[in-house]
Amino acid sequence: MWAEGYRLVAGVDEAGRGALAGPVVAAAIILPAQHRVAHIVDSKCLSSAQRDYLFAQLLSEKIDCAVGVVPADQID
Repeated sequence: MWAEGYRLVAGVDEAGRGALAGPVVAAAIILPAQHRVAHIVDSKCLSSAQRDYLFAQLLSEKIDCAVGVVPADQID
């Protein structure tokens, strides 16, 4: 998308098992255009140590980020 002229691009993902099993959590992060994050395809395939390392790396290089949590009763 940067090649198409967009200046800011956010990566977004959500986690949760739906309103029956608890809250739904969604996060978005904007990284600099030149940033390349290696090894991220599916966070479930990463070890705990790899996730911790990448989390710290992403937060240190982010332009901005946000997290939202919606409890099951609000979804209902």
